[in-house]
Amino acid sequence: MITGELRSKIDRLWDAFWSGGISNPLEVIEQITYLMFIKRLDGIQTSKERRATRTGKPIDNPIYTDKTEDLRWSRFTELQPEAMYELVANGVFPWLRQLGGQESTYSHHMKDARFTIPTPNLLTKAVDMLDELPLDQGDVKGDLYEYMLSKIATAGQNGQFRTPRHIIQLIVEMMNPSPGDEICDPACGTAGFLVAAAEYVRREHAESLLERNQQQQFHNSMFHGFDFDSTMLRIASMNMLLHEVEQPDIRYRDSLAQNVADETERYSLILANPPFAGSLDYETTAEDLLQVVKTKKTELLFLALFLRLLKPGGRAAVIVPDGVLFGSTKAHVGLRKMLVENHKLDAIVKLPSGVFRPYAGVSTAIVFFTKTNAGGTDNVWFYDVTADGYSLDDKRAPLLPEEKLGPSPKVALDEAEQTQNNLPDVLARWARRNGSELERPRTAQSFIVPKVAIVANNYDLSLNRYKEIVHQKDEQRPPLDVIADLESLEAEIQSGLSNLKGTLQ
Repeated sequence: MITGELRSKIDRLWDAFWSGGISNPLEVIEQITYLMFIKRLDGIQTSKERRATRTGKPIDNPIYTDKTEDLRWSRFTELQPEAMYELVANGVFPWLRQLGGQESTYSHHMKDARFTIPTPNLLTKAVDMLDELPLDQGDVKGDLYEYMLSKIATAGQNGQFRTPRHIIQLIVEMMNPSPGDEICDPACGTAGFLVAAAEYVRREHAESLLERNQQQQFHNSMFHGFDFDSTMLRIASMNMLLHEVEQPDIRYRDSLAQNVADETERYSLILANPPFAGSLDYETTAEDLLQVVKTKKTELLFLALFLRLLKPGGRAAVIVPDGVLFGSTKAHVGLRKMLVENHKLDAIVKLPSGVFRPYAGVSTAIVFFTKTNAGGTDNVWFYDVTADGYSLDDKRAPLLPEEKLGPSPKVALDEAEQTQNNLPDVLARWARRNGSELERPRTAQSFIVPKVAIVANNYDLSLNRYKEIVHQKDEQRPPLDVIADLESLEAEIQSGLSNLKGTLQ
């Protein structure tokens, strides 16, 4: 969470860009991101220099050399506005486009990076405001991304919209990625899932990452993201590099249009929130996906794609619109049957409909499954999330203090607070899904449904199909008491009508 003070600083920076002539929200985000990135690079270099001074060893993988020292944030921000503008436009950005080496995926996406801030005055304002932001404190960078993206009030043209960080964190913690995983998000956007997975692995498996081979895996072959929006790819690349993943595989790919023969059964973990509500022509859809499911709906095609990309034994956690769970078309039913009968469907976690506001009010769920090619579904775990710690209106205001938000809050929640933030309970009960959760009644917030019941309901996976409502028995009252209450109610109605009639007259 970012504080009100930090929020107001970003608002002022945003307004400065707006009044300075950049009105496209994505362009504003892109230019601010470039500057944040350049500032952060200087901070990383400073940390490397301090470490080298302490150890007496040369700087490990320096970002700047003697020839490029003048391009550091701490150097060019001391210049006069016109000189700084000239250096950033003709020195910093050409260098930035080459950063990471000619062959890196990062430099591939940055080769088209453009400096579009129109005046020295606007650049000076932006630099001064960014100097006030604590980019080295915690995960402020990610929170700033989130807040900036939240200022775009509508979904993207292809059904894209931002996944809230706390939902991403819940999914990552439930999936528990390990250093040996090959993680892919085939609709990566700003790489939120990949960043969260990298943070989780670094936090939970710190000792393993001390090994040279594991370091190589982490930095060069663990994280894979595809998108067909070049702006998103640049932001995703910078986001990963800012989170110190050196060579992520972030690349252009129209995931539904291109055959995946070269990617088939390559990944062990897929984390994704693919575009919803899109519709493609058969002619523009990859033939190998249509062989899995004959449909034009993007949400179904992405599920078919994930089944192709996963290795046997690979796992997936995917956000889908509710319609995927109960749609009655042949494609809907066929895909659900495939998950239940041919693979192992693990869980359905229903999310409240306000989770994606202000972008959309669509009802969604998270589907968890394991690719087996040999079945394995015995029971499916359901959880009905009714509160995620934030208001479910367009404001999405926090309902609890920051230390009590998210799936792993710093401070334990009491019973009343758990009704405002279900995510820690989701995580705790997920760990017990093969134990005590088996005994929970279907009237509870989480419960188990056996495969036989799902088959009997034509593979319907909507939670409401299986959840039971507690009906309280009406209290038995003497007939004369009921008649007396009715007569009293009739008298009140007559009196009210008389008063109304008198008022009208």
